[in-house]
Amino acid sequence: MSETLTAAHRPLTKREKNAAVRKLVVKQLLLELALPLGGFYGLQAAGVSQWLALLLGSLLAAPWLVHGMVKRRRLEAMPLFTLSLMVVGALMTLVTGSPRVLLIRDSWLFGMVGLWVLGTLRTQRPFVMVMARPMVIAKAGEEGWRTMETRWATEPDFRHKVRVLSAVWGVAMTGDALVRVVLAVTLPVGSVPLVSTLQWLVVLAGLITFHKRYIARHGMEA
Repeated sequence: MSETLTAAHRPLTKREKNAAVRKLVVKQLLLELALPLGGFYGLQAAGVSQWLALLLGSLLAAPWLVHGMVKRRRLEAMPLFTLSLMVVGALMTLVTGSPRVLLIRDSWLFGMVGLWVLGTLRTQRPFVMVMARPMVIAKAGEEGWRTMETRWATEPDFRHKVRVLSAVWGVAMTGDALVRVVLAVTLPVGSVPLVSTLQWLVVLAGLITFHKRYIARHGMEA
């Protein structure tokens, strides 16, 4: 019994921490990107109209966002913000009924996310502090998150670096949204979801690479 307790409470190795973060990222990509995209093409293959397939596909992630908040027993800013955008977007689509307008709507909603990220820079919870919480907990547990919050409260240089990271994410996401608008108005409707998703994956990979190198270089790792 004592050996079991010791194993359960021992510090995680670096490999175990990285594996926990990878598991979280893969889960988010599957549920928030692959599921809506697969739903769109699956519904189209089943004969559903482009408009309805786009609408239902974009809403497929909603149950998982709600489930995550219920499971953690707390309201979190990112899932709530994502859900609110999806609901507003769905209501707008009911007014227009145009697949291409729906695609443009998704683009400018994504731009709103980027602007929201930039808007958090001068607040007490910049985007990176919101985004990092589940990943830090997955990697280093609640104690690791408390350490990060302590650094945020007591170290001005740490706060500056968090805001720099948040600014990079905000600028990249806003720029990505502008590219999405161009894709939405120039490409065939049926190909836009796939191309936009692949483009976002490239942007996301670049952001994650920069993020990891930045926090490693500046001693910000959990």
